[in-house]
Amino acid sequence: MNKKIILTTALLAASSTVFAAGTFETWNGADGVPVVETGLGNETNTYGIWYDYNDTFNGGESKIIYPVEKCHAYDICEPHYIDAVIEHCDGVCGTATLYKGSLTTEPFSGMGFNIVGEASPTDNTLVAGDASAWGGLCVTYASDTDISLELGLGETIDSTMNYANPAVNLPASKTDKKVVVSWSDFKQPSSFNGDVKFDGESAAKQLVGVHFKIQAEPGEYEFRICAVGPKDGTCPEKCGIPSPPDAIKIVRGTSAVKINLNGRSLEFTGNKSAVTVEVMNSIGQVVMKGVINNTTSNAATFNLATLNAGIYMVRVSGKNVNFVKKIVLR
Repeated sequence: MNKKIILTTALLAASSTVFAAGTFETWNGADGVPVVETGLGNETNTYGIWYDYNDTFNGGESKIIYPVEKCHAYDICEPHYIDAVIEHCDGVCGTATLYKGSLTTEPFSGMGFNIVGEASPTDNTLVAGDASAWGGLCVTYASDTDISLELGLGETIDSTMNYANPAVNLPASKTDKKVVVSWSDFKQPSSFNGDVKFDGESAAKQLVGVHFKIQAEPGEYEFRICAVGPKDGTCPEKCGIPSPPDAIKIVRGTSAVKINLNGRSLEFTGNKSAVTVEVMNSIGQVVMKGVINNTTSNAATFNLATLNAGIYMVRVSGKNVNFVKKIVLR
């Protein structure tokens, strides 16, 4: 069994635990953030990480060819091997090369991300989350052929219903297209006559993953997924448009605290009381943490000289302050 099959199998197994609904922040590839903040991720930090999958486990020979090498020199290639692709594409993009091999059905390959993540550091079984509060999904994409937007329920359930997952068709579009769908729009294939029935609403209550599946006649099909979020999320109308303002997402209220990256130092101004600063790497781990005191009179700095080059998120929290900003260290 090759490595890709092992990875795919591990990512498609689910546990019976269901995490309660949280806040899903719309993922926009133009913001340069590699992980989808589903609001349901657990402490393993294995949620929201983009991965690819294909039909090789049952005889197909399909794969995705990316426009750049998937790993930067300073990145850990697993599990974040798609990070360089996101940076290049302002999303995830590539060419789905579909070949049947010994398949008797149409070949497929696709992209996806998990909602909650693995059960524990020693148990890679995937946990389900209650995503019903999202109301559905918004997606911005372009593709040479139709994409099946599918709700993954974990390997046990998916295989029991012969992978007839509730899905919505995203029609082929050579230009950027925004689509908003409700959970009620997701249906199992009309040809499915098995006993395991799921509509979109019931699937959303025990959601394991969101999948973008390209299944078509053998050939090569270019695609680009630029944004995905909840039904009322702020998916852009077109690809390549960063989320305003300046990639800073305010979690609550309007903050007077300002931060500016100057070389390898963060400069803070405007806080009337102490704030906590956490610097997180691409897999959500806190790599630096500290406290900045009152800066209404003078600016304060936070030194990042010890960090490797790469993309980081800076979370600032305190009294009436709670926001996140993306930074890029050269």
